Amino acid sequence: MNSMKLRSHVGADGMLNLKVPVGVTNAEVEVVVVFQLVEQVQTPKKPEELGWPAGFFEQTAGAWSGEPLVRGEQGDYEERDELAIREDRADYTPQSDK
Repeated sequence: MNSMKLRSHVGADGMLNLKVPVGVTNAEVEVVVVFQLVEQVQTPKKPEELGWPAGFFEQTAGAWSGEPLVRGEQGDYEERDELAIREDRADYTPQSDK
């Protein structure tokens, strides 16, 4: 049994016409056809097509002119020892000391 993958187009009549070179002549063959629709690649929509005013992002990106933004205090970072970090990992397997 041989198999091959082809890509073809279904016409407006809904018929798929295949020309498949099989490498044999004057022989009876059994054919199995499995088809799957190919997803069409969609180009991303422009901001205007999504409802944004023309030039909105070009005019507003980086345009903040108010008071400077200041990042507030973040608090202390918890420090853990290396053994505790390894034991928290799902793939950790304890090793005996040699």
